[in-house]
Amino acid sequence: MTVSALASSTASTTTTTTSSQGLGLDTSQFLQLMVEQLQNQNPTDPTDTTEFLNQMVQLSTYDQQVENANRLETVVSSLDTMIAANGLGYIGQSVSVLGDTTTLQDGSAQWNYALESDATDVKIEIFDEDGNSVYTADGETEADGSHEFKWDGVTDEGKQLDDGSTYRIEITATDQEGNDIETSTSVTGKVTGVDASSGQTYLTMGDVFFTLDQIISVSSDS
Repeated sequence: MTVSALASSTASTTTTTTSSQGLGLDTSQFLQLMVEQLQNQNPTDPTDTTEFLNQMVQLSTYDQQVENANRLETVVSSLDTMIAANGLGYIGQSVSVLGDTTTLQDGSAQWNYALESDATDVKIEIFDEDGNSVYTADGETEADGSHEFKWDGVTDEGKQLDDGSTYRIEITATDQEGNDIETSTSVTGKVTGVDASSGQTYLTMGDVFFTLDQIISVSSDS
């Protein structure tokens, strides 16, 4: 999660709302100001008729503008609530999400990877949260389709790691000349929760956060 960007977005919304509420003038108060202006203008240099009419039009539409702004805020709030509610439907579902990091769940972690072209050599390496390499393996070399890789949480030294920690996969592929081949990865796991505390809805896969638009596919175990 990019916390700073989220915080900035939230602060901007708060400032806009405060500004619109801080005006605090209704139609009656505007009419009173207009009468005061008429009473106190210089008789020898009265306000230009066109300018005065423009002011009247602006005053007459101000209430509507404020009402529209309030309605937009309500719509945005409702959309946020609806998106968060939609996210609840994903809890317990298995999803595939663009990315390279996932949580070890039920003694298993699953990734998918794709190659831009056929490779001669494909190395799979898994890193823990501290960046330490914990597992290595050879991968499939064909570029046709996506390749599934499941890890049982056992390290190269034979240690069974506990559920709950996050792990990152790195795919290194080369052709017969030793040139690097571009790869892409996605992770597959169960959605464990929904977090809308920052103003944007995130689904969680253990300690991994992702947005709805990152989902590639959804499947049910039932």
